[in-house]
Amino acid sequence: MSEDKRLNEQYSGSDIQILEGLEAVRTRPGMYIGSTSDTGLHHLVREIVDNSIDEALAGYCTHIEVAIQPNGAVSVTDNGRGIPVDIHPKTGESALEAVFTVLHAGGKFGGKSYKVSGGLHGVGAAVVNALSEWLKVTVFKDGFVYEQEYGRGKKLYNVRRIGVTDKTGTVVLFKPDSLIFKEGTEFDYETLASHLQQSAFLNKGLKLTLTDFRNPYRVRTNTYQYDDGIVEYVRYLNQSKTLIHNEIIYLSGKMDNVEVDIAMQYTADDICRIHSYANNINTPDGGTHEEAFKSRLTQVINQYGKKMGLFKKRESLSGEDTREGLTAIVSVRHPSPEFEGQTKSKLGNADARRIVSQIFGDQLEQYLDENPDTGKEIINKALESSRARIAAKKAREASRKSPLETLGFASKLSDCRSKDPTKSELYLVEGNSAGGSAEMGRDAEFQAILPLRGKVLNVEKATKANVLSNNEIISMVQAIGAGIGKEFDIENVRYHKVVIMTDADVDGAHIRTLLLTFFYRYMRPLIEAGYVYIAQPPLYKVSYSKRIEYAYSENELQEILETFNVKPNIQRYKGLGEMNADQLWETTMDPKTRTLLRVKLDSVAVADTVFSMLMGDDVAPRREFIESNAIYAENLDV
Repeated sequence: MSEDKRLNEQYSGSDIQILEGLEAVRTRPGMYIGSTSDTGLHHLVREIVDNSIDEALAGYCTHIEVAIQPNGAVSVTDNGRGIPVDIHPKTGESALEAVFTVLHAGGKFGGKSYKVSGGLHGVGAAVVNALSEWLKVTVFKDGFVYEQEYGRGKKLYNVRRIGVTDKTGTVVLFKPDSLIFKEGTEFDYETLASHLQQSAFLNKGLKLTLTDFRNPYRVRTNTYQYDDGIVEYVRYLNQSKTLIHNEIIYLSGKMDNVEVDIAMQYTADDICRIHSYANNINTPDGGTHEEAFKSRLTQVINQYGKKMGLFKKRESLSGEDTREGLTAIVSVRHPSPEFEGQTKSKLGNADARRIVSQIFGDQLEQYLDENPDTGKEIINKALESSRARIAAKKAREASRKSPLETLGFASKLSDCRSKDPTKSELYLVEGNSAGGSAEMGRDAEFQAILPLRGKVLNVEKATKANVLSNNEIISMVQAIGAGIGKEFDIENVRYHKVVIMTDADVDGAHIRTLLLTFFYRYMRPLIEAGYVYIAQPPLYKVSYSKRIEYAYSENELQEILETFNVKPNIQRYKGLGEMNADQLWETTMDPKTRTLLRVKLDSVAVADTVFSMLMGDDVAPRREFIESNAIYAENLDV
């Protein structure tokens, strides 16, 4: 830019934009709810539910009801005290209006109304209001019923009294704004259900109900209530696992107004599952409470093993050894939690580290002393892990190359020419026939094809040795190029789109599930980075003369048929191999016309449970799941 041009440019007060009220939320919604995808959409419900849970934590609410209404709106009802409706001394308006229209307005800052709160930042209700097409709040308080409605964050009328009542509580009914959530405003039942169930586990005795009224012929409802809290959470997570010890270890205490609850149990597998929470909020990135749990666990188990004479000379356990096969819930309730960001993914309080370390460490020492049989089982499990780790390290050091490297690069891979991972795609294709069509139809500049023979190994039931010796898995590991398991390095991934492309039938769905299980257990960062996708091949080809249409669902087929004036030919695709290269490209691989579903990981705890239930050894939970969900299954091939 020239000197003259810089001098001529004006930068004055008129260039400073001031966003009033909730305009800032609508302008930058991602700052408040993370994104405007379906993750952000469901976050709206969580914000309102968390406010109701804060009432439960304060001892005033016993039941929270969430309902998806026929029009797609959602209501959250609680039987708490009811949001205050009297005039706020600072604003001169009803306190209810302040809660829903002013950021950082709430009863959680002074410490009088709520000793512990999940919605501490005070933006939840106001943000939901700002991002809703409309919102209506109804309050039952002091013998009267009050209401107020809003449109895109702005009040439509003042708070008004509309009746009398003998109950207390709050009902928030809102419809997300399609101008904000452009990918859609349809709520997923299972996503909401998993959050409510998780909340029920974390709050002993609290009853949470979810009902879906969108289909009048198939109203769906679930109620969650757990009197044993996180003990039942661990039991639920481990229901399909082989256990090292039957009793779930539960340890709890309170220090400096910080409450600590920990439940833990070891299983026979080699996967560690630690799920941490602060004030009922999942902290997937951990924080001081989780760090304290891990470090003290390693310390106590090492001390116990040495004291009981269970170690060989100079033998000790690493943190990795002491956590192998562990399922644990670490929950703290802090009066002043310090989270990183509005999405609250990590706890930062230094005192939480000290308090968790002391309460957990002291009680675990006592438990092991009083339960020597369980203690010995835990030590033996950790020792097996340690000795296997040391043996594997020696084997790696004795050889220049790993077993995966010595087998050579994936021989069946038809690679792409591009070496830019951000532009490259890897299609995992079911069978050689479909692989041939995909290879001929692809754009070789950026699309690589790896055909997989038969059904991939079920890694949920297989040993590590079997996983690492399986040819199909080796081919995928070599093609993706980032290693496997604990050695997986996301920076070395060769493709930022790994696309699962299987037949649109039951067998294809099974292969897809097997692949997702493998990625989740051995390449989880690939899913967390958003690199795993599922292709959507068409179910039908509808043709007459030179006109050809493709239908991807039964409903779409009916809509297409209605556009034909004659009876067209209908071809049901039973496999990708039935499509020629041009058809496969046009319908499933062309970036301009294809539909790809990105695989997302909303809750590690839920994913753990689902994969264990669907793919594990225990048949009973799988049968129960199938029986309870069979009525919702559609488009199954017989």
